Amino acid sequence: MTPSTTGYINIGDANLYYEIAGEGSTIVLGHAGFVDSRMWDAQWSLLASHYRVVRFDLRGYGRSDRAHAPVSRRHDLARFLDALHIDHTALIGCSLSAEAMLDFALEHPSRVSALALISAVPSGFELQGEPPPHLFEMIGALQSNDLEQASEYQLRLWLDGMFRQPHQVDSALRQRVAEMNRIAVANGTWLIADSQPVDPLTPPALDRLAQLTTPTLIVTGQLDHPELLRAADVMAASLPHAQKHIIPAAAHLPSMEQPAIFNPVLLNFLNTAI
Repeated sequence: MTPSTTGYINIGDANLYYEIAGEGSTIVLGHAGFVDSRMWDAQWSLLASHYRVVRFDLRGYGRSDRAHAPVSRRHDLARFLDALHIDHTALIGCSLSAEAMLDFALEHPSRVSALALISAVPSGFELQGEPPPHLFEMIGALQSNDLEQASEYQLRLWLDGMFRQPHQVDSALRQRVAEMNRIAVANGTWLIADSQPVDPLTPPALDRLAQLTTPTLIVTGQLDHPELLRAADVMAASLPHAQKHIIPAAAHLPSMEQPAIFNPVLLNFLNTAI
């Protein structure tokens, strides 16, 4: 593992855990909303050998402070970048972080050199069709404080996806994801921080995609929910400088499931874009 500087940075009403490694142009990594910054372990050393890389735990996740009220993730991102004096950076986000980073890039295009959106849905995008399997069971388990069951449903929703059973997913990977997920579930992060919007981007990203000239990489797992693949198609068709990649044999965390495929795609994009 590449040597890192680690610490906590205050963003006004919370302390966020972060790590920095490498030298060169800055890249900031944001994690999905059921894991933490360790989801990037398989990319960390590779990226740090080429760039100055920053990763952090969102409020309510990993080693960062718990959330005590609804949170605007894009505002937290802005405060985090300001606190570390990062004025210009590439942003690489997965799921929850990707949505916040896209919103941030639309609000502050001069601060973003490149954008990689993994398993992303732009703000304003409405999911169609039946809800994902286990969604309502997961919400019910959270509301009843059945933390173990809530965590298992989240893994079924996002890591396994709707096309696989748990035994079809690497057991070691499932264990690592569960370890991260249990922290957020125990903190009640989704119900407290993210179940209702706070100061949403207006108009939303969906209506402003054509305005963003930042080079953008869109990555989706082939086994993710079909609506996530539709969202990727919408963004790829609307963003002026976008490229899209579908990662086979992966659901919502392609960077963790298929790093041997994902890493060259990401590195090639960054080497060209920044």
